Amino acid sequence: MLKGIHPLLHADLLQALAAMGHGDELAIVDANFPAASLARRLIHASGASAPDALAAILTVFPLDTILRPAALTMQVVGNAATLPEAVQDFAAVFARHGRTAIDFGRLEREAFYARARAAYAIVRTGDMRPYGNILLVKGVVNAYPPA
Repeated sequence: MLKGIHPLLHADLLQALAAMGHGDELAIVDANFPAASLARRLIHASGASAPDALAAILTVFPLDTILRPAALTMQVVGNAATLPEAVQDFAAVFARHGRTAIDFGRLEREAFYARARAAYAIVRTGDMRPYGNILLVKGVVNAYPPA
């Protein structure tokens, strides 16, 4: 354990997050997502829900401020207007992190799979709810300590 580091951020996940550069993408996905067959780098977080993994990751992960949207979720197949429970929970996580104005992009299923396939890494959670999937675009850290 490390002081000041969220306990869900284990060594493999921290290494991947630190290795990512500006514009690289990270997918946080639910347990039913075909992560093993799509991932270039697969990181397991099976003890966490997708929103809990997102909350932990946002403690150290800067979102891109130029590319909009910097967070993308998967549309419900056959009903793109529906906001699944997991996506509502993602919005609540962003609000708790002071990002109430975050614009979520939404991708149809195959487009989301394509972006996840190209992502730097996929974090597979234990979330059993459908559509518990989100892509994040990494931004930059301009100074330490951050303002």
